[in-house]
Order: sequence, then structure tokens, then C-alpha cells
Amino acid sequence: MLSLDVLLLCAISGFQLLISADGDPMIEVFKWKQLDFYNRGDGYKDLWNRICIPGSSSSGSFIQYNNVPQGVTHFRGRLFVTVPRRQPGIPSTLNYIDLAKDGWSQSPHLRAYPNLAVNQYNASEQNLVSVYRTSVDVCGRLWFVDTGMLEFPNNRQQIRHPSIWVIDLANDRLLKRFEIPQSIVEIGRGLASITIDVGARRCNDAYAYIPDLVNRRLHVYHLRSDRIWSFEHSFFNFDPLSDNLNIGGQTFRWDDGIFSATLGSYKPDGSRDVFFHPMASTNEFVVSNRVLQQEFNAARSDHGDDFHLLGTRGPSTQSTMHKYDPRTGVIFFAEVQKSGVGCWKTSKPFSTENHGSVYSNSSEMIYPSDLTIDEEGYIWVMSNSMPIFVYSKLDVEKYNFRIWRQSTLLAKRGTVCE
Repeated sequence: MLSLDVLLLCAISGFQLLISADGDPMIEVFKWKQLDFYNRGDGYKDLWNRICIPGSSSSGSFIQYNNVPQGVTHFRGRLFVTVPRRQPGIPSTLNYIDLAKDGWSQSPHLRAYPNLAVNQYNASEQNLVSVYRTSVDVCGRLWFVDTGMLEFPNNRQQIRHPSIWVIDLANDRLLKRFEIPQSIVEIGRGLASITIDVGARRCNDAYAYIPDLVNRRLHVYHLRSDRIWSFEHSFFNFDPLSDNLNIGGQTFRWDDGIFSATLGSYKPDGSRDVFFHPMASTNEFVVSNRVLQQEFNAARSDHGDDFHLLGTRGPSTQSTMHKYDPRTGVIFFAEVQKSGVGCWKTSKPFSTENHGSVYSNSSEMIYPSDLTIDEEGYIWVMSNSMPIFVYSKLDVEKYNFRIWRQSTLLAKRGTVCE
């Protein structure tokens, strides 16, 4: 059987990029004009071959234009791709690409995960509604939050409680589904990412950190005790000086609060720093995981000096997701204003001068919506042209969605993150 590297090399051969990169450039692996699926569900409808009357489509109808990918996570030959239900006509919100079967294709079809039936939200109250991003832990489990919300324009519906899912990737069986109480979260659309804090030998003692960009809270779920609690802090708010964005030719203002959290290296006492930031901000903050893991801390009216401002990354460095790489000691950032990937070497002081640029491509990496790092040390980035989709119209004759890949070792080369 061909190795993953050989398959991906075949997939990216012939691609020509216009790039700006200090490090080795991100490599374009897949790209789509529009997404397609192996199983579209019933009643396929091509938006561009008919006049679409608003409200006329049933929830099971496939409207190709409305399918915009958001998250990407790789684990042992499967590339998980999420498509949140922000519009009608989405057959499956959680999907994957089988790299052994479809890695050769420039625009592979998506396969529903774990199957199409679980993605039919009307069929059962236990089925998936809408997923933004996923995370794989060191125990080989896929974690994600189902927001429970249909975010259709002018008709948002919270059709069930948000829930945390944990799936064993060895057999694709559901290990845990935890409904988040209404006392913690009433509206699920702000639960756009999840970060897992767990040791390989203590899989049942996992903590999940869930930023809430709408309510500006950081939720903490403990698997063993099956409990969840929430922290509030002014650092979770957006920065009104950084909410003006210009991406893909669209100018707009977003007030997204805390968006991403990533874990640093283990310290001698076994603790880890949790780095986090709002999306509408260029600042980075930090708190110890020891603070977050104590439920009683969440009830405090004053957190004292437990939460710290690290500093600013510099102008136009607003970031969706970021991820720490233990091999290099570098945190990599998906930077939406720069249409690229940035970096910071955690052994260096946090400053604008120490914030590097790995890659920037304003014509093709439009809105990097997700950045993850797999167990093999490869960065994966999804770019999805979201501002154009929201404020204008995608040109379906051009490539709108892309997945990128690069080794962390090569990505930092030639940057201040060496």
C-alpha cells in the first residue's frame, strides 16, 4: 500500500502557487470549487441549475452552494472535514476523506462520519445537528461539540441542547455524548472549537476546554466526573480596536470573543499553560490548566492574577485557531487578515518582533478557518473564503475551498520561530 506521503505528493503534483513565505510554504493538498458528497441524501438540487425559492427546500435536500467546510483534522489516513449547518441543504455536518481511496483526487467527495444516518438531525434527537471543528486526543479519540443549532439566515433555531461527543477512532464507536445543560449554554452557535487536555495513560481523566465566542466564556468539561463549569473573564472579550477586518475584498466588523485555546508543554510540576485569544483581537493570553481544572475556581468573582496578558502579535494578526507543536516548541496561528499562517517560539519572549510569518497567500488562502497538527508533526489548514460567502457571492467557476499541509519542522525554517 502506498504511504500517506506518497499519496499526498500525488495529490498536490502540478499545483502552482503564488505565495509569500518566510518558512517553507504550506502545500496545497485539496481544493474545491464546490463541495460534493458520496451520499448527498435525498432530493439533490443544484442551486446553480435552478431558481431557488427561499424556504422551498426541505431539510434533506442537497444545495451544493450552501456547503462550506470549516474544520480539518487528520488522524492516520483519515481527514475529518466539518460543514456546519449555517444554511439549508447540507447532507452531513461531520465528514472525512479516506486518503488511501481518495487522496489522488484534486477535489475528493466527502464521506459522512461515522455514517449518513447519524448526520440526519431530523431522524433522532441523538443525531448530529451542526459541528464546527474537531480534535483528536492522544488516546485516539475524536472530540467535538454539536452546537445543536441550525443557523439558517433569518431563521436560527436551537433545536436541541449543545452536546460534547467522544468517538473511539479504533472502531468508530460513540464513547460519550454529554448534553451541556441550559444553565451553562443556552445558545450553541458560539461553541466553535474544543481542546483536549489528557495524558496517554490517563484517558478517563480528560479535560475539554471549550471557548464560547458568543457568550465570551471558557467552558471546562471533565470526562471522569461528567461535569462541566464555566469561567468568565474580561480577557475573553473581543478588542474593539481589532474588530475591523478586510478579507477577500470584503470589509466588515466581527465581535467574536474567545475563539481558540491550545496547550503548551508540560512543566516540571506536571502542569501546562493554556494559551488563548479572541478572534477579533491581536492579543494572546495565558492561564494554567491547574486553574481551569478546579471547578470551584470558576465561581470566583475575582480571578486575581491567574489569567495573564502575554502581549500582542502585531498588526493584522487576528487569528481563528492556533496550535502548539511539542516537537518544535512553536505555536502556529491561522491568521485571517494576513490570509496565512504565523508562528511564535514559546521559549522566546512574546512580542511583535518574535512573531513570525510562515506563509501568506491573499488570493488562495482566503480565511484560514482551522489549523490543526497531527501526531506525525504535520500542520493542516482549511481555508474557506467565508467572508465572500457571507457578504458577497462565491464564484463557483473558481476554487473556493482549500486544504493545506506542511511539516512543523519545515514550516518554522527561515523564520524568527527557529
